[in-house]
Amino acid sequence: MKRDMKNIIIYSLIGLAGIGLINLLLTDTFGLIRSLLITLVIGAVIFGVLYFFLIRRRGAPTDELKKYRKAAKQSKQRYKQANPSPIKYSSSSQKKPSRAKRLNRKKASHLTVIEGNKDKKKNRASL
Repeated sequence: MKRDMKNIIIYSLIGLAGIGLINLLLTDTFGLIRSLLITLVIGAVIFGVLYFFLIRRRGAPTDELKKYRKAAKQSKQRYKQANPSPIKYSSSSQKKPSRAKRLNRKKASHLTVIEGNKDKKKNRASL
């Protein structure tokens, strides 16, 4: 019952606001437009101040983020492949790229193998 009562109050307030807006539009159009513009300007000023002091400073890229973006850009440039032009084969002799060419891929130079001591078994009983 409380929820129904709240809905009735909210809808009646919205209806009264609509009636008042229509009445103001018909009787004092210039005053309505002026008050709406003033409200928009004040809202824009408040938003601008909040954005300038709070959001912009918090959202500024940190030194770590700048380094990440730089590394990502370098990585893209490093692994960028030129789009080869499509190879057209004549219908009588269709050649496929040899298997050696397909398997000849560069290994990633930035990866290294770390040698471990896997052959040595720990004597857990002595610990």
